[in-house]
Amino acid sequence: MQLRMLKGKIHRARVTGADINYEGSIEIDSSLLDAAGILPFEQVEIWSLTSGDRLTTYALPAPRGTGKIAVNGAAARKVQVGDEIIIAAFAIMSETEARNWKPLVVHVDEKNRLMPFPKITKPLARN
Repeated sequence: MQLRMLKGKIHRARVTGADINYEGSIEIDSSLLDAAGILPFEQVEIWSLTSGDRLTTYALPAPRGTGKIAVNGAAARKVQVGDEIIIAAFAIMSETEARNWKPLVVHVDEKNRLMPFPKITKPLARN
């Protein structure tokens, strides 16, 4: 059995640009791509915390350290500058690999700068 597992995620990034006339994709600060283990041209899911919209595109590297998160092409109609989004990439792996898998989760501040991963102070509830 093959499972689709979260590979890497950039949590609560803020959109800094939206260009309908650009040839598609999402430009992401290269330092964030590296931290989340997302490669240039890799397929990513974008989930808007602002509007609830979800879309699929591919990642392009933006200049390192700029905090740039620019949604381009048709996807630019789904977001506006300042919107908060989650960017996620997935990997296919065997059940054996998945049991020990740990995704790279990146948290950013309001300027899309890397922040330390927040510590969970209480155990998560299990149903």
